[in-house]
Amino acid sequence: MERGHPNLSLRRQCELLGVNRTSLYYPSVGESEENLLLMRRLDEQYTRTPFYGSRRMTAWLRGQGYDVNRKRMARLMRLMGLEAIYPKPKLSQPGEGHKIYPYLLEGVR
Repeated sequence: MERGHPNLSLRRQCELLGVNRTSLYYPSVGESEENLLLMRRLDEQYTRTPFYGSRRMTAWLRGQGYDVNRKRMARLMRLMGLEAIYPKPKLSQPGEGHKIYPYLLEGVR
């Protein structure tokens, strides 16, 4: 970004770069120290138990003495890219274009 550009206004520069103009004027605040500590704890626990979701992580952190709620944990986990490992729905459905083969042993004794 060039504030004093002779040919391109700030509006046009932001439009070309696909950036909101508000990001020029207001710097991002970032996460608080408490949230960074919680994120560190989440990361450590997630490496031990990757099947914990936001509800289980909240219960675990409350057991450690932290006063947190589930929505906060869900936001921090989403921010970190953490997701509980569990069986997703419709895993037994055949893929698109997959040929279904007949069962050839039917009736053979």
